[in-house]
Amino acid sequence: MAITRLALLFIFTWFFFPALAQDRDADTVKREYEVLYPHADTVLVSSRSNPRMRPVKVPGIGIVKKANYWRTWLSFGVNVNQGAFSNNWSGGGVNSLALGGIFNYKTDYTRDDKNYVTEIILQYGKLKNKDQLERKTTDRIFWDHKVGLKLSKSWNFFGSLNFESQFDKGYSYSKNKAGDEVRTLISRFMSPGYLTESLGFEYKPNKSFWLRIGTGTARQTFVLDTALQKPNNKNFGVPKGNHFRNELAFQLVTNLEREIMPNLGLKSRYTMFANYEKLGNIDQRLDLTLNAKVNKLINVSLSGIAIYDDDASNKIQASQSLALGIMFKIAPTK
Repeated sequence: MAITRLALLFIFTWFFFPALAQDRDADTVKREYEVLYPHADTVLVSSRSNPRMRPVKVPGIGIVKKANYWRTWLSFGVNVNQGAFSNNWSGGGVNSLALGGIFNYKTDYTRDDKNYVTEIILQYGKLKNKDQLERKTTDRIFWDHKVGLKLSKSWNFFGSLNFESQFDKGYSYSKNKAGDEVRTLISRFMSPGYLTESLGFEYKPNKSFWLRIGTGTARQTFVLDTALQKPNNKNFGVPKGNHFRNELAFQLVTNLEREIMPNLGLKSRYTMFANYEKLGNIDQRLDLTLNAKVNKLINVSLSGIAIYDDDASNKIQASQSLALGIMFKIAPTK
């Protein structure tokens, strides 16, 4: 009886078990084994007609794709603000038109223990009120480069190069004896301009925050137009009649970019520059931007800047802007 049962089990296995397998062509096998064995060029298959395992040559499976170590972010946008009032508008008001634009490009290369990051921020905007001279609302050229070498999980040794200036002429406004508005030129491209080189250590615990500690930092301040009339007799720290000033300093730079909630992001950057010759007067700058995404194109941003630089003013300088406009963004896939 036992022999009969074994014979029946053998017959069932031989004839019916192979029927559960499906014939597979070479393309199917290739797709399956590219995932499981990316470096293999020979696989073992079986089919209903031939239940025994046999080798099948699959050309091209051993091809290895090259990794891309670059990540790029790009955004640019335009915002327009306009107001108009009739001559008999009882609440008062003035016709106005404001136009602004922003371009932000950032790329990151990370491979093994090496890292390179460059970022460009270009901003420009103007405002025109009826019966008044046009004014700038924002004007900035910012270009930052950094090369890092990993020392541990969260610490890097870095070297950076940073450039900052403006596009257009800047004016101060007043009125003459006749009551007409007049303007005085106080700044322009490369007056001032700043070039900063720094070496030190970077603390980067995650992708959204980093801190640079620049123990060896040099900054060159340029004022190419010596005929400018600077407010408060300041000359951006450059001796009168000169075009250039060099400073050695200790520098701290922190950067935070984080999504607070879906479609709402915060970006902040703080810079501290302490000249070794006068540590009592420390230059500081804080940039804050809050971006809210309405849909794929419409974007609302609230930004603020606070600056203390005794070479330009003895008081804190501050600016704030609220903009609604069109923003295009390109970001790497997660």
